[in-house]
Amino acid sequence: MARLLNRKNMKNYELQTNPFIVPTTDGKLIEEHYGKASIDVGDYSFAHMIAPAGWSEPFQVPEFDEITFIFSGKKKFEVNGDEIILEKNQSICVRKGSRVRYSNPFDQPCEYVSVCVPAFTIDRVKREE
Repeated sequence: MARLLNRKNMKNYELQTNPFIVPTTDGKLIEEHYGKASIDVGDYSFAHMIAPAGWSEPFQVPEFDEITFIFSGKKKFEVNGDEIILEKNQSICVRKGSRVRYSNPFDQPCEYVSVCVPAFTIDRVKREE
């Protein structure tokens, strides 16, 4: 009976009210709501981000799929030689093993969310230096 009571008292959800702010040096805001740096509830990560105008990062060949949805602004994706510009209410899934570079060469910030499966980690991102 105690086992049943314990199950009834367990929550079937994780409420995030204080996301982990990932330290950056490039002006990009990264708020990880779920993932290895915040609430680790599975092998995926979910983050809200704002990339400032003029932002970019090096090419990478990540070991995870990354799904991005744009709330405002534009974001440039260079994926295996293709150039894609995402705008408000558009999304993309970049498959693991793709050579990709993300940037915001535009004059407005870009607000978006990303989901990585498996979860984003520095070891899995495989950035080119």
